[in-house]
Amino acid sequence: MRRQGSEERQTRRVRCAIYTRKSTDENLDNGFNSLDAQREAAEAYVASQRHEGWVALPARYDDGGFSGGSMERPALLRLLEDVEAGRTDCVVVYKVDRLSRSLLDFARIVEAFDRREVSFVSVTQQFNTTTSMGRLTLNILLSFAQFEREIIAERIRDKVASARRKGKYMGGMPALGYDVDRANRRLVVNPTEAELVQRVFRRFVQIGSTTELAKELNAQGFTTKTWTTQKGRVRPGSSWNKDHIYHLLNNSLYIGEVEYKGQRYPGEQEGIISRELWDRAHAILASNHRVRANRSRATTPALLRGIIRCAHCGSAMGPTFTKRRGKFYRYYLCVHASKNGYGSCPVRTVPAADIEQAVMGQLRAVFRSPEMVAATVRSARQQAEERIRQLAQERDSAEVKLGQLKQEALRLVAARESDDAPTFISSQLRTLNAQIEEREQALERITCDREALGGSRITEQEVIEGLTSLDSVWEELYPGEQERIVQLLVSRVDVGTDGLELQLRADGMESLVLELRDRDEEEVVV
Repeated sequence: MRRQGSEERQTRRVRCAIYTRKSTDENLDNGFNSLDAQREAAEAYVASQRHEGWVALPARYDDGGFSGGSMERPALLRLLEDVEAGRTDCVVVYKVDRLSRSLLDFARIVEAFDRREVSFVSVTQQFNTTTSMGRLTLNILLSFAQFEREIIAERIRDKVASARRKGKYMGGMPALGYDVDRANRRLVVNPTEAELVQRVFRRFVQIGSTTELAKELNAQGFTTKTWTTQKGRVRPGSSWNKDHIYHLLNNSLYIGEVEYKGQRYPGEQEGIISRELWDRAHAILASNHRVRANRSRATTPALLRGIIRCAHCGSAMGPTFTKRRGKFYRYYLCVHASKNGYGSCPVRTVPAADIEQAVMGQLRAVFRSPEMVAATVRSARQQAEERIRQLAQERDSAEVKLGQLKQEALRLVAARESDDAPTFISSQLRTLNAQIEEREQALERITCDREALGGSRITEQEVIEGLTSLDSVWEELYPGEQERIVQLLVSRVDVGTDGLELQLRADGMESLVLELRDRDEEEVVV
């Protein structure tokens, strides 16, 4: 009987894992910090439930310096692994928001707890997720916690907007020509760098070319801004390119202003160049060759626009032209070579007429070969199926990463509210916002790609017959129609020093054949 009683008491043993969290790493190196205080309170609560068989596990799950808005916390991930492994029966926290400030994340965590029959207890609020009332109350509390975070974020955004309108420096890497007065939180002129800024403006007014100016600066040994962060990390400057020049020439800091959401306001910093020099430089920018060329390229015929790429560096190749003795000569120009100089790429430019004729020649060779069409369709469909699976994985990964980036951005926004917040937080926040925008665009591209890789509506034989008939009437098509067909059938043209390679689109073949079939049916009806 004693043995049975002992086993019965052992079955009632409740193993309690104590989780603690602090949003910042401030004062964590003290002998007794916030994490210790949270654990001490949780241990005392577990001890008060000793008569119910509760025992605090010795393992520590402490996340110092991690936001509750993100799931990417080392201790939390270890805790969830131990929950899945059945190493704990109850998770104890000091307050609910220590576990999560996101209602969605909290729901996922609770679902993981329920799956392993692990209860959740808050010391100060005394909630237990094994009861429906406990779940309801916790959801309400987390809703208010998330609401509070959003209010804080809005207040900080308003604070930043107000500061920018007053011309204040809001942190981050300073522009070339300025250093940071950290004590007063403002920009001060760096005399040596200011001379370089003035030199860039004067030389641009003289030569009017950003590419040539970048080459000149590099040849003279100048680099972009070298900066040492507040933590002592050195960020060395890099060689100049024309994008750096454009950014510098359009930075209103140099005339004593700051720009915020398209509006300019008087800045606290001292200007480096005169308004006259600024206006002269911008008059050139408004009418320089790049603007005129872009305007002309938009109206210049380009059969391979958007699908031709440089095989050497992987960069896109854009249409351009030159005029000699009254005649226009069209080319496709490697973007990398355009940005970094012709010496950076062996491909550089290719004559547009020659490469377009070669592409159409290869495309028509495919039309004349039923075996090649069939092989292309089969291969492309297999690749499409594999690509759909890859896109599904990429979409899931992008959604997870996007959520993490947004939570991290909210954490930085909340951290920046503090009066003693490090100045580099604004720079980190700008970087995160750029990453968020990039992930959102990637997610949109993935969605579009998946929709484009839909199932086939016609047979392989129909594709063969349709393309074979197209070859016979190719010469009768208008140039615009030929361009549309090339864009529909060719997904990519890689051009190298040793030739070119085409990548065909099976879905484009099928779409074109469907279009031709529908057109024939309409003619029959008429």
